[in-house]
Amino acid sequence: MRAAEFLYGTAPGRFLLRGLCRPWFSKLGGRLLSTRLSALAVGPFIRAHDIDMSQCPRQKFRSFNDFFIRTLPPEARPVDMDSAAFVSPCDGRLTVWPVEIDGRFPVKGTEYTLAGLLRDKELAERFYGGLVWLFRLSPEDYHRYIWTADGTPGATVRIPGVLHTVQPLERGARPVYHENTREYRLLETSFGPLLAMEVGALLVGRIENRPVTGPVARGQEKGNFAFGGSTIILVTEKDAAEPDTDIAAASAKGAETPVCLGQRVGSIK
Repeated sequence: MRAAEFLYGTAPGRFLLRGLCRPWFSKLGGRLLSTRLSALAVGPFIRAHDIDMSQCPRQKFRSFNDFFIRTLPPEARPVDMDSAAFVSPCDGRLTVWPVEIDGRFPVKGTEYTLAGLLRDKELAERFYGGLVWLFRLSPEDYHRYIWTADGTPGATVRIPGVLHTVQPLERGARPVYHENTREYRLLETSFGPLLAMEVGALLVGRIENRPVTGPVARGQEKGNFAFGGSTIILVTEKDAAEPDTDIAAASAKGAETPVCLGQRVGSIK
């Protein structure tokens, strides 16, 4: 946090940040973390973040990124298959925000608009009055993610940008989700359209989504992030879904709720 305070809270830090947030910097970092030498950092990282590796079938890794995008067996992240359950696409910290009728929604003191997030006013209007489900991943989280519902996805839309950190200090300082590199797909489901977006962050130059050409199923792997913090945003239409009461209460206070991939976080109406 001290580094973030320097980068975002001081004039010299903001000057340095201009270069650090460029995609080339994250690409360089990604290449270094894919070298064999970087595997030496795996053990210290696990210990520093107290990561439980007991469910991981692999204990040796070719590089740090090989560890970071490790695969866990299905029983380590069971997916709630109740047809009425709205499930988390990933491990992370969840907040749910209502979308105002004009498309605005606040995140940690910063106001966003769906039109700005999607750069598509017509598509954004379909979700006015709905909900934004924001899942923030930290470096210690499992960084694979899934499709949260059965349906047919549309084309991938990629929005180039820079790569700010998504830690709380920075999210209160500027509209990072309007600025960061991101991509999304619209999924047509039985409860209406579901927009699924991945947002890159500092040192996360790669959003690695799996190619699909037909229908997808709840629990099917959608992709993974390379090293660093990152965010997944789901957007539901008005009256399509609602968060569970504990998550709704925490979000109303601006607090994040820890969740796991496949866990029920709400209900489909």
